[in-house]
Amino acid sequence: MTGSALRVQRVVMPSGTESATVLADGLVLVPADRFLAHLTAIDRSPNTVRAYAHDLRDYFDFLHCRGLQWDRVVLEDLGRFVTWLRLPVEARDGRVAMLPWVEANLAAATVNRKLSALASFYEFHQRHGVALGELLTRWRPGRRGGSWQPFLAHLGARPERHRAISLRAERRPPRELSQAEMTTLIDSCDRLRDRFLLSLLKGTGLRIGEALGLRHEDLDARRRLVAVRPRTNVNRARAKTWSREVPADADLFRLYSDYLHEEYGLLDCDYVFVNLWGKPVGEPMSYATVDRLVRRLRDRTAITFSPHLFRHSYATGLLRRGVAAEIVQHLLGHASISTTVDTYSHLGVEDARRALAAAGFLDEPAATGPTA
Repeated sequence: MTGSALRVQRVVMPSGTESATVLADGLVLVPADRFLAHLTAIDRSPNTVRAYAHDLRDYFDFLHCRGLQWDRVVLEDLGRFVTWLRLPVEARDGRVAMLPWVEANLAAATVNRKLSALASFYEFHQRHGVALGELLTRWRPGRRGGSWQPFLAHLGARPERHRAISLRAERRPPRELSQAEMTTLIDSCDRLRDRFLLSLLKGTGLRIGEALGLRHEDLDARRRLVAVRPRTNVNRARAKTWSREVPADADLFRLYSDYLHEEYGLLDCDYVFVNLWGKPVGEPMSYATVDRLVRRLRDRTAITFSPHLFRHSYATGLLRRGVAAEIVQHLLGHASISTTVDTYSHLGVEDARRALAAAGFLDEPAATGPTA
């Protein structure tokens, strides 16, 4: 088996749910398949399952290159896996040397993500009776020199994971769109439907999957609320978290009304965002349709963006204006407040300048957009 013989295969379950598996020489790689099927069963997103499948493909490729069995590795083998990942692909078989000044193949953050996938993989198999030997042992120093403890011993008490190996990665705050950039993108849309979609993302911070899954009953114009409800959608749009309601301003609902009156018309469909010009007309919009819209707007405006940047801008703007983190957590649908704070509560130099000006240490700054 070689790296080229290992590949990720898209899978559609009998229920219609999309998943993924790893094939080795055309055959299902059972340890990986069991884990990935478990992720699908507990309703992890198809994108997450597919990313884990690619991570496991790389790991099993490494194991084959080193002649290792997945259930007999030790902690040092994972360290060698990290080194292997950072080699250029052509140097991984050991026949091509890597010069010291050549940049690593993968960034530290990417390597850490793959290690996180492996931690979940091994946790799953350990819980299902697979003996994993020294991999489950790590040195955890205590107050008086430390002691050996099982790597996953903490699982009996709390569902949190501590990896024994990780790389120091530079933490970069998510990029924001300025108000001017968002206005330009919205104004560059030819259709009311597309203007309403981007305005919705800007004004509510919804994920694109949550927006594509909206039904007309989810928009309450009288109360000015947009409801996000997890449900099965025919366009595979996905709401990742529990039901929640997000307030929106009156202008957004006026744009929604214009869209229904001028473009949606008498179309009989429960979904808010549908195909109105491209085939199949009347069917819910897909991720691919949104991707084509994004590409057109990028070309038209020269603004590099993705739909998720509207969410970043919404969340950071709220925190910058003093909205409590607990409220922002609820509006975004985060399970943990630490996700909200760690991801979005970054400050730039202009934030520091405004704070110093407010405290009387500097003159009032000129008006600027949010920092990147």
